Amino acid sequence: MEEKLLPKEKNKLRKPVVEKMRRDRINSSIEQLKLLLEKEFQRHQPNSKLEKADILEMTVSYLKQQSQLQDQAFVHKNLEQDFNSGYLRCLKEAMHFLSYYEPKKETQVQLIKHFCKAQMGADVTYSPALRSSPLSPGLFARKQPAQKTVAAAPTIWRPW
Repeated sequence: MEEKLLPKEKNKLRKPVVEKMRRDRINSSIEQLKLLLEKEFQRHQPNSKLEKADILEMTVSYLKQQSQLQDQAFVHKNLEQDFNSGYLRCLKEAMHFLSYYEPKKETQVQLIKHFCKAQMGADVTYSPALRSSPLSPGLFARKQPAQKTVAAAPTIWRPW
């Protein structure tokens, strides 16, 4: 008998079945949300029967709250990583500068040693993404200062 029906008539028969399936999917998803966020619902409205709209509204509110918390944590983490990265970069730059020429004074040697210790501590403390091998005064080829001439200008070391 179904073969004799026109396509328009078939659609009329199928429409209620398809609509029922759609409503069942919606109801099932709302019930899953209710189970997932049951503790949150009990905190806000204990011992009350929740309507579907209440469940959806509270879910949206909860997700917004969680999203804001994640955003704040992400910003804080990025700021901390930026600071740590800048600190290590500054430390390496200072080590490189101090190690470029043979130390002339005991204070230079003490400063280099201090920076080596600080960098080793920073490498252990900060995240693996910021770690690198510590610089030591012996890693750089030391140069003796060139004879001063009028035409020779001091070369400035630039990281770029």
